[in-house]
Amino acid sequence: MNIFSGENRRGQTSTIYRFCIPIFLFVMFISCVFQPFTAEAHAYSASYTKITMDPTKTEVVFSIDTLSIIELIDGIDKNKDWVLQQSEIDQEKHHIEELLTEGIALDKDNKEQTPELEKMKIVKKSNKIFLSVYLKYPGVSPGETISFNDGFYANDPTTNYVNLLSANYQGETSETALQGDNRTWTMLLTEVQQEQQTDSGQTVQDHYQKKTQPAAYAQPTTSTWFSFFKLGMMHILTGYDHLLFLLALLLRKQTFKQYAAIVTSFTIAHSITLTLSVLGLVTLPSRFVEATIAFSICYVAVENIFKKKIRHRWTITFLFGLIHGLGFATLLREMAIPKKDLAVSLINFNLGIEAVQLTIVLLLLPLLTYMFKQKVSGKIVRYGSIIIVVLGAIWLVQRLIF
Repeated sequence: MNIFSGENRRGQTSTIYRFCIPIFLFVMFISCVFQPFTAEAHAYSASYTKITMDPTKTEVVFSIDTLSIIELIDGIDKNKDWVLQQSEIDQEKHHIEELLTEGIALDKDNKEQTPELEKMKIVKKSNKIFLSVYLKYPGVSPGETISFNDGFYANDPTTNYVNLLSANYQGETSETALQGDNRTWTMLLTEVQQEQQTDSGQTVQDHYQKKTQPAAYAQPTTSTWFSFFKLGMMHILTGYDHLLFLLALLLRKQTFKQYAAIVTSFTIAHSITLTLSVLGLVTLPSRFVEATIAFSICYVAVENIFKKKIRHRWTITFLFGLIHGLGFATLLREMAIPKKDLAVSLINFNLGIEAVQLTIVLLLLPLLTYMFKQKVSGKIVRYGSIIIVVLGAIWLVQRLIF
C-alpha cells in the first residue's frame, strides 16, 4: 500500500508540474512585458497623426508616446526616471528633429516635402504622456496625390507600434491605423464638376463656364476596415490585464452553457461602453477605469479560490465588462473619428477584439476540460488563481498610487 501510495503521490506531483508549467510560463510572459515603472494597462507604442490640408498650407500634428522617444533616442532621459521632461526635450531638440526626419515623411506627387517645425510640447492623452510635434508643409491643390509614411520601428519585427491617422481636406476626411507592414496612407485630391443655373434656368455650363470644387479620396495601402480590425486584435493582445481577467473567468470548472454566458455577457458589456465612450457620452477618469480593471482581476481570482460553487458568473462579468469597455475605448477616443465614419470603425475594431477573445476561449476550453478530469485540478485552479491575485494586486496598487 505504501508503494502504491508513493507512486500515486508521484503521479499527482507529475500532473501538477505538467499543468503548472503552462501557467508559470504564462505568468512569466506577463511579467516580462509588464514594466514596473508604468501603471498603464496596455504596453504598446502609439502615435497620433492629424493632417489638415488646404490650398495655403498643410498642417501636421504628430504625437508619439514619450516612452517610445526614450527608447529611440539614447541618453535623452537624463535622470533615468522614464519620464520625459520639457527641459530634456529642449536639450535634445536636434536629435528629435533627426528622429522625425527619418521616421515620418509627407509626399506630394511622390516628392518628399520639407516641413517647418513650429513647436514641440508635452501633452497628456488618457493618462499617457505624449510629445506633440507641430509641422507646417506647403499647401495642396486638386489633382495632387498626398502620401504620409511612418517608418518608426520599421525594422523591429516584434513591435506593436501603431499610428492612428486622421486627415481632413475641405470637409473630406480619412482615418486609418498604420501598423505592421502597412505604413503608408494616400489621399488623391480630385476635381468634381458641378453645374450652376442662371436666373433664366440656363446652366452656366451652356456658357462654357464651370464651378470646380475639390474633393478628396483616400487610397490607403490597406483597407480602412481591415486596419481597424487589426487594431482591435492588437489592442486585446497587448492588453495583458484583459487577457488575465478572461483567464480568471474560465479557470473554474463550469458547464459549456455557463462559459458561453460569460463570453457573451463580456462581449455585450464592453461593446456598450466602448461605443458610448468613443461617442463621448460616457467618460470616467482613466485612473479609476484602470484601477477597477485590476480590481476585477483580483475579485474573480479570489472567487475561484474561496467560492464553492460558480453559478451566475455572467452577471459579475457583465458589470466588470462595462469597465473593461472603457479601457478598450482609449485609442479610438483620442483619434476623434468623424461620426459619419465612426460606426464602421467601431464595428471592425470590436470584431478584432472578439476574434482574439474567441480564439483564446476555443484554445483554452479543451485544455481546461482535460485538466478538470485530473484529480489535482483543484490545486491547479487554487495556485493559478493565487498567482493571478498577486498580479492583479500589483497593478491595482500601482494604478492607485503612481
